[in-house]
Amino acid sequence: MILALMGTGLVAGFINTNAGGGSTLALPMLIFLGLPANVANGTNRVAILLQNVIGVRTFHKKKVLNFMTDYRLAIPAIIGSLVGAFVAVEINPDVLKKIIAGLMVFMLLIVVLKPEVWINEHAGEVAAKPTTLQYFIFFLIGIYGGFIQMGVGFLLLAGLVLGCGHELVKANAVKVFIVLIYTIFSIGIFMYHDQVNWIAGLILAAGNMCGAWLGVHFAVKGGAKYVRYVLILALIVVILNLFGLF
Repeated sequence: MILALMGTGLVAGFINTNAGGGSTLALPMLIFLGLPANVANGTNRVAILLQNVIGVRTFHKKKVLNFMTDYRLAIPAIIGSLVGAFVAVEINPDVLKKIIAGLMVFMLLIVVLKPEVWINEHAGEVAAKPTTLQYFIFFLIGIYGGFIQMGVGFLLLAGLVLGCGHELVKANAVKVFIVLIYTIFSIGIFMYHDQVNWIAGLILAAGNMCGAWLGVHFAVKGGAKYVRYVLILALIVVILNLFGLF
């Protein structure tokens, strides 16, 4: 079980740092190991938090991330994540499990349609300050991220590149920073409702942190496109497992 969690965390941390969707691996693994879906949802936040501490630190050391200017869009995402987390802790675990399965099918379709290629082609100039519309969009993304972490990286990348004009590597760095900041706040709600398994979360986090460190170096060198193939394969296996086809 320890090896399974650490291995899953390693791959999830790598994928999360490069594109998004790593939680599509971590959540089913936590459920498979016996955690209720709502506790798995809260426990995954421990790994996300520590993973992104490593990711943000490494991106900052490589001078891709600028804390003085890149914090703005984290503010509406924090507010949104609190709303989403309050919804998540009250939802029926069986309903949440079905939502997770449905979202993974949706995520598979997004990955198959090559979102990273589409995003790359539309990178443009970055505005000095976010607009009101951009703040609102990141508030909505924050709601989704607070409710269920899975797939929020793709939404953030789309918002940062298509909505704000960041190029992909920079967008990855800002995405990791935003997720770190709102997770600090939203995880408290899961902790208050006793929906965090700390042993499983910290074991998963050990893998996530290693994966994030590797992922940042890979992203800066321009290799993020290869993550798509790994994610497609993993998504197919996980979806079949959640729908009971094994």
